[in-house]
Amino acid sequence: VQLQASGGGLVQPGGSLRLSCAASGRTFSRYVMGWFRQAPGKEREFVAAITWSGLTTYYADSVKGRATISRDNAKNTVSLQMNSLKPEDTAVYYCAVNGGGSLYSERAYAYWGQGTLVTVSS
Repeated sequence: VQLQASGGGLVQPGGSLRLSCAASGRTFSRYVMGWFRQAPGKEREFVAAITWSGLTTYYADSVKGRATISRDNAKNTVSLQMNSLKPEDTAVYYCAVNGGGSLYSERAYAYWGQGTLVTVSS
């Protein structure tokens, strides 16, 4: 099982990025998938999650209104569109598959990608 995150990079404040995560090895179409991030010197934190159907999404207060999570079950992918980026959004972003439990807790996620670095700076 592999999760490959991509799309990170350097962006100016106010800019946008679209992060993508491709899953391989098995299908995750029946699982909640999420994005977490870890800023330098800080613990990993929840960013967003999406149910298997894609009909329900959840966001951290810090990104609500600026982020949109989506998924394509046919392609086994999940994406995170981030707009109006701020320097405090700088972090390594991880996609993950929920194995059961709270979708806000990283302990409930069974599979993790390697992370993609997002740097917001002028």
